[in-house]
Amino acid sequence: MTLAAASNTVPAPSSEWQVPARPVLEGLEEKWSAAWEDAQVYAFRRPQARHQVFSIDTPPPTVSGALHVGHVFSYTHTDVIARYQRMLGKQIFYPMGWDDNGLPTERRVQNFYGVRCDPSIPYDPDFTPPAKPNPKRQLPISRRNFVELCHELTRIDEKAFEHLWRQVGLSVDWSQLYTTIGAETQRISQLAFLHNLERGEAYMSQAPTMWDVTFQTAVAQAELEARDYPGAYHRLAFHRPDGQDVFIETTRPELLVSCCALIAHPDDERYKPLFGTSVRTPFFGVEVPVLAHPAAEMDKGAGIAMCCTFGDLTDVQWWRELRLPTRTVIGRDGRLLGEPPSWLPDASWYMEHLAGKTTFSAREAMVTKLRETGEMDGEPRPTQRMANFYEKGDKPLEIVSTRQWYIRNGGRDDELKRALLERGEQLDFVPEHMRYRYSNWVEGLNGDWLISRQRFFGIPFPLWYPLDQAGEPDYAHPLVADPATLPVDPSTDCPAGFGPEQRGVPGGFMADPDVMDTWATSSLSPEIVCGWQRDPELFGLTFPMNLAPQAHDIIRTWLFSRVVRAHFEFGELPWKRATISGFVTDPDRKKMSKSKGNVVVPTDILERYGADAVRWRAAMARPGMDSPFDERQMKVGRRLAMKVLNASKFVLGMGAPTGPEAIADDVDLAELAALRSVIVRATEALDRYDYTSALEVTEEYFWSFCDDYLELVKERAYGANGPQGAASANASLQLALSVLLRLLAPYLPFVTEEVWSWWHEGSVHTAGWPVVGELPAGGDPELVTDVAAALILVRGAKSDAKVSMKTPVTSITIHGPASALDHLRAVEADLRAVGHISADIAWEPGADEIGADITLGDAPVRVKH
Repeated sequence: MTLAAASNTVPAPSSEWQVPARPVLEGLEEKWSAAWEDAQVYAFRRPQARHQVFSIDTPPPTVSGALHVGHVFSYTHTDVIARYQRMLGKQIFYPMGWDDNGLPTERRVQNFYGVRCDPSIPYDPDFTPPAKPNPKRQLPISRRNFVELCHELTRIDEKAFEHLWRQVGLSVDWSQLYTTIGAETQRISQLAFLHNLERGEAYMSQAPTMWDVTFQTAVAQAELEARDYPGAYHRLAFHRPDGQDVFIETTRPELLVSCCALIAHPDDERYKPLFGTSVRTPFFGVEVPVLAHPAAEMDKGAGIAMCCTFGDLTDVQWWRELRLPTRTVIGRDGRLLGEPPSWLPDASWYMEHLAGKTTFSAREAMVTKLRETGEMDGEPRPTQRMANFYEKGDKPLEIVSTRQWYIRNGGRDDELKRALLERGEQLDFVPEHMRYRYSNWVEGLNGDWLISRQRFFGIPFPLWYPLDQAGEPDYAHPLVADPATLPVDPSTDCPAGFGPEQRGVPGGFMADPDVMDTWATSSLSPEIVCGWQRDPELFGLTFPMNLAPQAHDIIRTWLFSRVVRAHFEFGELPWKRATISGFVTDPDRKKMSKSKGNVVVPTDILERYGADAVRWRAAMARPGMDSPFDERQMKVGRRLAMKVLNASKFVLGMGAPTGPEAIADDVDLAELAALRSVIVRATEALDRYDYTSALEVTEEYFWSFCDDYLELVKERAYGANGPQGAASANASLQLALSVLLRLLAPYLPFVTEEVWSWWHEGSVHTAGWPVVGELPAGGDPELVTDVAAALILVRGAKSDAKVSMKTPVTSITIHGPASALDHLRAVEADLRAVGHISADIAWEPGADEIGADITLGDAPVRVKH
């Protein structure tokens, strides 16, 4: 059969069927992936009206990383919904993107090629990476050479990712592919930033910044990860004017030099008499005030803490709210500054023993000195403290004062925070309880969104700064790129009215040296894929989008940031619904990670079990729920896929094509009545985005169809009861198979397409989703239940006796409720055939449940349902 384009209707079966003698699962992925691509089965074709479109904001995976089985599961969940909506008659706008800029790509390039970026080095057009890369001794290269290597490696990674997604069977429109570093993405990102800047939503500020000393970049609040970190409490004596000491406990004595106040809780009776007075710091003798603030913890340590600029985020809060002086001593490299602190009466000891040291070495030096002066009470007490890390880093973050770009996000604006909380209430969440992760994050924000990064492979800010006659930049009056010229690279392009010779000279200009955080780009994925400011027709058809699928760990980052950007730009949500996937864990319910060695490589299980088996297991992971992975479960999915092939071959091999008008037998009508209920329940579940329940009800019916109904009617289908009985059975079997293939198609796309091709033109994935009206009216589904119960009795008796299922039943008495016996009488001929019942059936009404007295040869057996 050919895979011609179809239009969401159910084509009549062909007059000639092409059923293979021995159907197999092997090779179906390659066969049908190529066929779908050739026929453009999943291409988005623009309809006339918005309601005919279902648009999906697909998460762009980070191509510098490695896909694991959790990715396969979550992307399969989205694909099930996309396939269902396509069969409902919608045009599916389902693009794929690659997240290829930012720090993860830089790290991969550094390790892969053995290089590092040094912006001071000039570009080498003939540069070739080292033949034997050494990640530990990386070769410094220019920024442009480094970016070229980033592009080169991501292209390789992207091909591998696309191959995997095609193998999984994602029904994305590959013609809509985008990257987060591509020219169009750069244009949209720079344009949106300029809009934010013009409206006052973006601003620059010199402020305390969470800083990763390894990667030499600022880190946003959403990228913080609190981890246990070993430390020790040091009890230090601050000196009052009356000669008494005030003891504080700190895990960071090296920051004593930057202390600007002691802080206690306003209700702490121990320190109330000290509020408004001053004390002198140990050894350095700097006079600092004792102040009250409710963020001080009375039950932690001594109940009074030194505020240093800056040791942690609480220090930043105290510094800002109490208007304390800034005494920065830690630089961007994580070392104490080499300049003498101006606030010290005598900085000579600092310069000799602390300047230029790492925080660890400075801590040792400071502790040694405090022991000598007797201002440390006792020895350090080991403890485990919570420290902030960059989610991709392995050293605690420092807080340094830097100049950065921010976008307002409600962290310091209560009115904006209320508006963004309201956006969260307007958004449909699946599952519903994930809404609280959004609201909890927004309510807990304590600062605006830091969007600038001091990295190299990213989208640059479209800005320059004029230089005064001393060569100093005027940050208050940036030179903004003309939107018509975007995208621009300020490091090579010039602002309007300036020439290249004026770069970096007094009276000239300098480029903004930073790039945008990767989330500042990803936050615009709906605008990028829907054609904002590029394709008004497409944008009108697809935005706001219908669905935003993602994992629950990036609600605070990707989901929230997209809400922020759409709220500012359009005054509405970027999509109607967010579906949240859980994690796939190992059997011990531990999150999979490379460091733990428990990651399952998806290519391995796809090759062993096939994509349909993996997709089946993925769909059994309910929305939002973590799911432990056990490879043995794949065997169940493969068994289902194989059963679809074999049962379909059996059905289509029984008789010629027969129309539904031939269905007249009671058991056939009853079977289809049960199938009507399955259609209703599966459809209702998928409308709720509950793909798992839809699969469960469909699969339960499928196995009953194979084990009970097929066996019950096969003799009649072969003509045992005459041509009318055969026609009814075959028509019912064929109609049920057509419905079942379409119900299973979103989950098992390859095997259902294979079977569909045996007897239909076009693709099952563009055939119409089954509806109740396709099936004949009438029929009692309870009849199917009672027949299944009777078959279980007969099979159970033979199984217990350890005899063949073809062993004749020489006598049988069935007892049960009168209504059940009426059902069984109506299908007696089929029941006798499938059960190999050679004797007449005796009926005994009156029992509460179906039971039977059965004799196999000379052996009587009594069984109950």
